[in-house]
Amino acid sequence: MKTEVKKLDHTKREINIAVEGDIVRNKFEEVFKKIAKEAKVPGFRPGNAPRDILEKHYGSYAHQEVMKELVPDIYNQAIDKEGLDVIELPNISDVKLDRNNLSFKAEVEVTPEVQLKNYKGIKLDYKKIEVAEDEIKRSLDAVKESRKIDSLDDNFARGSGYPSLDVLTEALAKQIYIQKDNQQRQNIENQIIAYLTKDADFKIPQSLIKRQLEDLLRQAKLDLALKGMSREDIEGRAQELTKGLEPQAEKQVRIYLILSAIAKKEKIPTDEQMTRKVMEFLLREAKWNNG
Repeated sequence: MKTEVKKLDHTKREINIAVEGDIVRNKFEEVFKKIAKEAKVPGFRPGNAPRDILEKHYGSYAHQEVMKELVPDIYNQAIDKEGLDVIELPNISDVKLDRNNLSFKAEVEVTPEVQLKNYKGIKLDYKKIEVAEDEIKRSLDAVKESRKIDSLDDNFARGSGYPSLDVLTEALAKQIYIQKDNQQRQNIENQIIAYLTKDADFKIPQSLIKRQLEDLLRQAKLDLALKGMSREDIEGRAQELTKGLEPQAEKQVRIYLILSAIAKKEKIPTDEQMTRKVMEFLLREAKWNNG
């Protein structure tokens, strides 16, 4: 197999592919064997028609079948040979096939080259989580107002499923702590993302942005439908939603490509758990500032 890759732009490549000899001849033989078993040629029983007769009646069909079977196989071999990380189906052109040779062009879109900054030792700020008395009081007051009661006491706590007001207060304190902890976890991840994406200027394939935008738009429409908005009103807002979601889609794709590049460099499997595994790796390698 002969392959030649031309760089068309930041993410598009043209691959010239050619094979010759037994690969092509054997595929024609394989196709004609299949045809011989099934072909209905007047004057001959299935499987007994001479090759020249099959060539005459089914030569064009065999040509198309060989092309249909061989081009995808050779294309995939070429991609593996060149080590290209293709993200979209190829645009195949200039296919030339005879009994000994096959050549064609494949235009593909590939994952952009991401120049990674030093991602080990990212500085992260962590603040000790504390729950203040006034925060607990505000939470208790909110409970009181939601129930329209005069006072908070053990009777009220028992009616809420707690044996005493002290236990209810402790439970509210835990809820506040968990909420703060979740917020801090999100803040820490945001610190990592902000560091990785700062000055990360590389061209993102439009096909990836479009795919992500479609997912975000589908979810946004579903959310509006669950809130009771009619299908007509939702579709009427589709253009507005799309415009508003485009920056978010581009940012998410940019983050994903950076994390994928880190995963590749650190030999982290690029499966459905890739994002989480890379984030865990970055957190382990970070420099923590415990405030």
